Amino acid sequence: MPIAGIGSRFIAIFVDYLIWTAGFIVVGFVVALSLPVHQEIPGLSWNWFAGVLILLIFLLHWGYFTLFEAFNHGQTPGKRVAGIAVIHRSGRAISFVESLARNLVRAVDYLPSLYAVGVITIFISRQHQRLGDMVAGTIVVRRREIETPHWGELGSHSITASAIDDPGPIPAPHLKVVLPASALGKLSIADLEVLEGFFARRLDMDLSTRADIAKRIADAVRAKAGLEFPPDISVETFLEAVAFQFRGLGRMN
Repeated sequence: MPIAGIGSRFIAIFVDYLIWTAGFIVVGFVVALSLPVHQEIPGLSWNWFAGVLILLIFLLHWGYFTLFEAFNHGQTPGKRVAGIAVIHRSGRAISFVESLARNLVRAVDYLPSLYAVGVITIFISRQHQRLGDMVAGTIVVRRREIETPHWGELGSHSITASAIDDPGPIPAPHLKVVLPASALGKLSIADLEVLEGFFARRLDMDLSTRADIAKRIADAVRAKAGLEFPPDISVETFLEAVAFQFRGLGRMN
């Protein structure tokens, strides 16, 4: 997984702070309009009004980054523009608690100003982690949109291609594998996310690393689901069959 550099992270935080600032302006405008209304409502003390205002500021300040990263595949709008995302060091998606921990430490990373502490730790850490990443066990990676050919689609064409008879679609090997639904039901969405993460990044791996990771994932899936490894198929075909049939199981449910 390619680690995001300081340049792409700067673009992401710049876009996020533009949106963030716009949000604060909107909140300030709403508060300014609400002040006369507050004075006209009997029984509504200033303490209640101030409490609601502080809650809104807190949610905007900490909730923006935390909620987007936890529930939007590790991406704030700025990270989406920059093509980067936050993931756990293991490769899985980050949880809400990890996102919250990562962003609470953002106040320390900002010290003394302009993310000085965060930039220094990014430069000196092996995986370009700021303090918040170290606390939460997260890393920021570059996301690559991999264009995969449709099943049966030829990888290249030439001027003589039209003279050759179309052999028809080539059946995908994993479609021939049948796995018991009772075993697949023991897996979870988190397991599917691990499989999808591997499929998305396997073309970036060298062959030995790719084979090792595929085998480790397959062993974990077999142990959890109690599956037998079908004969005469590769490890990756087995993982593709598991992911494909698990998705189908979810649609039936």
